[in-house]
Order: sequence, then C-alpha cells, then structure tokens
Amino acid sequence: MSSGFTLAPVPTLDGSRAPQGRVLGDRGISYGGDYNPEQWPEEVWAQDVALMREAGVNLVSIGIFSWALLEPRQGAYDFGWLDRLIELLHAHDIRVDLGTPTASPPAWFFAAYPHTRVVTREGTTLGFGSRGMASPSSPEYRRASVAIAQQLARRYGQHPALALWHVHNEYGAPVSEDYSPTSAAAFRTWLQARYGALSALNDAWGTTFWGQRYGEWEHVGVPAVAPSVVNPAQRLDFARFTNDQLLACFIAERDAIRAESPHVPITTNFMAGPCPAVDLWRWAREVDIVANDHYLTAADERGHVGLALAADLTRSVAAGRPWVLMEHSTSGVNWQPRNVAKRAGEMARNAFTHVGRGADAVLFFQWRASRSGAEKFHSAMLPHAGTSSRVWREVCALGADLGRLDEVVGSEVRADVALLWDWESFWAQDLEWRPSADLSHRERSEAFYDRLWRDGLTVDMAHPEADLSAYRLVVAPASYLLTQAAAENLTRYVADGGTLLVSYFSGIVDEHDAVHPGGFGAPLRDALGLTVEEFLPLRAGEQARLGWPGGDPSGDGPLELVGDVWTDDVTLDGAEVVATYLDGPAAGGPALTRNTHGAGAGWYLSTRLDAEALAPVLAAVYRDAGITPAGLPEELEVVRRHGAGAEYVIAVNHGEAAATVPLGGAGQGLADDLISGQRVEHAFTVAPGGVRVVRIAHDADDAAPTAPS
Repeated sequence: MSSGFTLAPVPTLDGSRAPQGRVLGDRGISYGGDYNPEQWPEEVWAQDVALMREAGVNLVSIGIFSWALLEPRQGAYDFGWLDRLIELLHAHDIRVDLGTPTASPPAWFFAAYPHTRVVTREGTTLGFGSRGMASPSSPEYRRASVAIAQQLARRYGQHPALALWHVHNEYGAPVSEDYSPTSAAAFRTWLQARYGALSALNDAWGTTFWGQRYGEWEHVGVPAVAPSVVNPAQRLDFARFTNDQLLACFIAERDAIRAESPHVPITTNFMAGPCPAVDLWRWAREVDIVANDHYLTAADERGHVGLALAADLTRSVAAGRPWVLMEHSTSGVNWQPRNVAKRAGEMARNAFTHVGRGADAVLFFQWRASRSGAEKFHSAMLPHAGTSSRVWREVCALGADLGRLDEVVGSEVRADVALLWDWESFWAQDLEWRPSADLSHRERSEAFYDRLWRDGLTVDMAHPEADLSAYRLVVAPASYLLTQAAAENLTRYVADGGTLLVSYFSGIVDEHDAVHPGGFGAPLRDALGLTVEEFLPLRAGEQARLGWPGGDPSGDGPLELVGDVWTDDVTLDGAEVVATYLDGPAAGGPALTRNTHGAGAGWYLSTRLDAEALAPVLAAVYRDAGITPAGLPEELEVVRRHGAGAEYVIAVNHGEAAATVPLGGAGQGLADDLISGQRVEHAFTVAPGGVRVVRIAHDADDAAPTAPS
C-alpha cells in the first residue's frame, strides 16, 4: 500500500541544529488530536472520520491509554479493533501518531506485580484506578512496557498510515519520584555509577554535617520524609536519578520500536514548563522530534504570555528545529480550580502563537469529548454540544486556515535574546530552608520573559553551559545553581562582547548544592565586578525604593523604582552603580550595577521588580546589547519565521484595538497574506483579537540564517 507521502528522515539525536526540513513528511501543517474511539461504539467511527475530513484533520494520536484492550491478559494480545481503526483512518487519508499505552498499565499488571506500585515520599503506596505509571525503576514494568511496544512496532511499524510513534504520555506527570524499596535499590546502583567510591559520595553530599556520614552502601536510602530537613545534596541527586529512570524507560521502548520500525520518527509528549521533574535538555537529545503539551492556566489573565514562554522553551530544547504541539485545548480544561472557557477567537490565537514560535503541528486533546471518566468535562474538537457549537465552527475554520500555510512548514525562528533555563538549578532552589519563602525561580523567569514579550523580542531559552555566542543579550533570572563550567561560559560570553543581565540569588551553589568557594556569586565576580556579602531578604509586604539618577526613559532625569522580596549587601569590585537603594536594609548600597568586562558588560539587579518596573532596566540593557525593540502595541504579538526565499510574519492581536504592523525594510519584496490571499504593501492591520500571517518574499541568498553581531 502507498499513502502518497514520504516519511521524514529521522533527525540527528546529538542536540545539534538540524537543517531546515519538514518533521512529518511532505504535507503541510499537521492538524488533529488525540482520538480515543475505543470509548465509543464502532459505528461511531465512520461519523468521526467524516467529520475529521470536514474539519481539516490530517493526523490523530491513537492507542495512548489502550493497554488493557491491546493486552487483556499478560502475553495475550488483541489488535483486531486497532487494525480496523488504522485501516479506516488510512482510507480517509488521515495519518496516525501511534502511542504506546505504557502510561497506564492494566489491572492485571498490578495484581501480578503489586510491589511495582509507586510509594510517595510520605510512605503512601499509590493504588490502581487513575492514570500514571508504575515505579520507573521496576524491571517488571520495563519488561512489560518493552513487550507491548515491540508488539505494536512489529504489527504496524511499516504501515503507510503511520507518521509518528508516540511513546508513553507526559513522563513525570502525575507521577515522577518513587520512594519504594525497588527505587531505593536502583538509587544505590545509580549513585555507585555516579560516584564510584562511597567516600566520594560522602564528600559530595557533605555528610559530616549532622553526622550523616555513610560507612556502607546499603545504608544509603531514598530521601523520604524525616524528622527535619533531609540532606539537600541527596535530594538533588534523587531528582537527577528520577529524571534518569524515567528517561531510561523511554529509551527502552524507543529502541524496541526502532528495531522494528527504523524509518518512522519517535517522540514523547513533553510538558515544557509545568512539569519540572524532567530535564528536557537531556530528553530532547533522545527523541527524533520534540513534541509538547500546553494548557493555559485559567487563573492567569495573561496566560497567552505563558503560552509563548512554553512555545519558545519547546523550540529551544528542539535546538531550533520545528516541533509538534501534541496537545492543547479547544476551550476549558477540567483539572484546575476554575476551568475558564476560551473566548471566541482565543483558540485560533493560541494555535497561531504556537505556529509562530516554531510548531509545525497543531493537535488537541481530544477529538471527541468523553461521556465518562475523569476528563468528561474537558473541551474537545467535537464537543458534547456537537457540530452546531461555536467551538466546532472555530475548529473547522482553524483547520482551513492552517491548511493555507503549507509553505511555512520547515521554516525557523531566530532570536537575539537568550533566557537561561536549567532544570537542575530549579530542583535545587526549590528545596527547603532557603533564605526566603518568596524566592521563586518560576516567578522571576516569567517576569523577565513577560518584559521581553511586551518589548516584542523573540527569546530562546538556553542552558548556562550552552554556546551563547549567537545572542546579543543573555538574561539569567534564576541561576541559583551554577557550575564552574557555566560560570566560565558566561564570563567568556561577556568578555567576547555579549551583554549579560543577572538577577539576585544567582551563582550561589555548585552542582552539589554547596556554596561556592569565595562566597555568594563568586563564580561571576569577573563578569559582574562585585561580591554579595550578605543576603538581605525583606519581610512580607516590605518594599525597598531604588533611586536611579539618569533612569527616566523620557530624558536624563531621576527615576524611582520599587522592589520587594529581596535585597543584597553588595561590595563593588569594578562595577559602577546605576541605581542605589533609598531605604530598606540595603539603604545607600548598590541596587543595579553595570560592569565592563572585556568587550562586553555584565549587569546585576539585586531586588525583585515586576514586569512594569523592569521596563527602564531592560531599556538600558538593550542599549548596551544593540537591541532596538520594534515599538509595537504591547498586546500585539509578532514573531517571524524564516524559510528559503521567504520570511513569514505571524501577528496575533491580544488587545481590544486594531494594531498596525509595518513591514519596514523587509517589505521591499512581495508581501501576501497567506490566509486571506490579499497583497500587502508597507504595513498591515490586525483586527482586535485577530491573526494574520504575511509572507515576505526574498531572494534565496537573503534568507540564509545570520548570527547577531
């Protein structure tokens, strides 16, 4: 059989930037979602595929929670229903993202292997009846997972409808850490491989503190709940171990599939941002295509900014390659305290933001709303209200609009700014007994990102040890844990002409959560030209005023800013003072500093400013970095994708007034609106709540990527 399309080549797995290309064959943007037809009588399936074609659906994810149906008894398989489903989809030219169902082992598995159930840090054994996986350290779970994955790959690995393999579902959610005896034994093995000698582990963990020194390997356990705070280095290593165990489960299934189906790409769906248990820098090296799930936080009135952050983070871990939006919602979800429905047009705005930031596939959870189970109130492409609903009409309209964007597929996004993002640092910072309960790496990262978003700048996330030379500006909102290698990398970046902005509580500890020799921030002393002698956190509700003599953005007059949560006692070692504390525990001391190091500059901000107050700070830093914001309306989101011979401007208006986007110098060629087909000259207008995608034609030579100078 032939499907009329060519399988995409499997990308490189070493984390390097791959050439521009299409991630899922030679078709356009993939559109669809999770399809769970096993929840419905088989006669409904024909209705579904007919409606899918009406909506423009060309890809569905199937089999993700079907283990109990595919293997009703251990070693006894039933693929008949799945055979019929895949043939039906193939006959209607709908491609398949085939899941392995290993996120939800069947009842027989836990009955046969009760010791594989996850144990919480408090000692509670988790039971059956929900979603989630068995202990990732369980040999029985891995054998069973590999077996079902292998059976699926043997049966369907060469099927022409198969576009993508989808291993498991959302690793690390809802279960990540396991404190069972099985996990404890695996943790000891992992530690022996990491440290070799027990003396090295004792040194790394600083076990002379509180008399915790170990004399035998079998005495080392998991960091379960104890009378007081557990050794933070042990907890940090347990987080690393958990990430590695989950990743090993993925790799075991992936390799079993690849042996039977070598030409079909393999992925799993990440949860970039809200699922902190996995280090996606490492995971992205092991998947063929990066895929992500994203759901708005209903309580956040500016959730579209968080969406953009998650999309940029996903593109970043994908090393700039196009990626797959595996799940998002057509409207409200069902697990948040208040599940707010999306307003008219919001679904399209969400989808086009993902596309603008690098997604070549737009998929939802799920196709048809479930009548039973825990997610029956979750929105769907085909809602309970049916085809007469607003949601259905918007689903069809979105499918039609995305169908006009074939040429955008494979193009890339470029950024001048990098925001440092390190899951290991976040794991360490989130442990107990930090200097203030108000310290939050997530809050600081979101605040700086929000400011950059408002200023219309496209942002990559980057690991502190990554090559940063392509960026004009690097922002470190929360780099509590900073390895010596990372600090040297950042210092070299500044010396070579880069601009670095560092926020408070950064560069404090090494990879073992031990304070760096030389004190707080010592590894960045050359780049920043200062030392933090003492933390001066503020009481709840307390504020500190900053005086900035030349900070008024409208001129050279003084500016006063207000910070909260944190101040530092800073001693200068070459840096110049830009702003000074007017009151608070650091009154009279430096609040914002700038240091010239080599050909670049290192800035340090020692208090918490919100996104509004960060505006003049970033304006000054932009001048150092040679960055000029576009000056567009604050609620107008504009991102550009670059292809061979054309540039695509994706504009999403989150505001209540029409907004104009000038084409500028880039508009000297031919420009067309890909959705409406209209010619564009000089500028185009985006209606309130609207979306436009404009192609600007270039000579092929002009479209080659260039690094910022």
